[in-house]
Amino acid sequence: MKFLDQAKIFVRSGNGGPGSVSFRREANVPMGGPDGGDGGRGGDVIVRCVGGLNTLIDYRYQQHFKAESGIPGAGRDRSGARGKDTILKLPVGTQVISDDGEAVLADLTKEGQEVILVSGGIGGKGNAFFKSSTNRAPRKAQRGETGTEMWVWLRLKLIADVGLVGLPNAGKSTLLSVVSAAKPKIADYPFTTLHPNLGVVGIDNHEFVMADIPGLIEGAHHGAGIGHRFLGHVERCRVLLHLVDAAANDPIKDWKIVRSELEAYAQILADKPEVIVLTKADAAPEDYIAELKQAFIDTGAGRDIHFISSVTGLNVKTVLRRIYQAIETGKAEEEKAGQPQDSGTPEWSPLG
Repeated sequence: MKFLDQAKIFVRSGNGGPGSVSFRREANVPMGGPDGGDGGRGGDVIVRCVGGLNTLIDYRYQQHFKAESGIPGAGRDRSGARGKDTILKLPVGTQVISDDGEAVLADLTKEGQEVILVSGGIGGKGNAFFKSSTNRAPRKAQRGETGTEMWVWLRLKLIADVGLVGLPNAGKSTLLSVVSAAKPKIADYPFTTLHPNLGVVGIDNHEFVMADIPGLIEGAHHGAGIGHRFLGHVERCRVLLHLVDAAANDPIKDWKIVRSELEAYAQILADKPEVIVLTKADAAPEDYIAELKQAFIDTGAGRDIHFISSVTGLNVKTVLRRIYQAIETGKAEEEKAGQPQDSGTPEWSPLG
């Protein structure tokens, strides 16, 4: 199934049903009086968070969603039935954003969560409602309230425990393919990965979800490359696994580029726990790797720095254990603080 993390759709709630103008007509009951019933309420458009989905591809080709209108009222004081709701099933992590990109209308983070996006119109009153001591036979009824319509953006932010970040060709897809059953495309040219990939990683009878985020480049927070859309996926990850190609010309510069993009996009990304991993260690001498690791420490990157080779398996399990430890620490801190993992849509553009 093709991955799609953004879609624009049109939603419209149902109109309220019109009230009825009717008078009671039975044998031996002259001047029976008004008995027109009320119209039914229009249906709502509801977004529902469901499990088992990780793409918005269903909303690529069908973009218009309308709820049913309420049924008109009838004689004998019969009220019309309510219009049927339209329910949109969305993956966990989906945000519904206004057409102008300014407001978050719904943020679906838990399975089973529901939000009424647009409410149906109220049904019109029948003529029985307007009967009074001075008007015993009213011949008017309300038409029913018109439904609400609008265009909205659907934006999916993958919810994963670990987000793989780094420049293109840093080895993110290779690592994910080694530690999980995911089969991302792997090649020796930049931007091989064009869509985020998810994989379930197991270590020491524990499991966590890892997301391979397509490579970032300088200027990503301004939308360069495919920056905005992929930076958004990192927001909900508890831990950042920052991969740096140890065989690159200037690994420290590469690390600084990605760090600056994370900080420029949103402060919450800069504050997330980060594990730095020097990849492709099998392609560099051991003494060089040791010097490079010390150079990172001297730069202020911290001491949580590791080196691996996804091809030979060197230190891969050690890094996975460190990641799981960071995830558990993050969960404990979230429960203690009682705060969500991300803070909305910083500087989001629908064209991102």
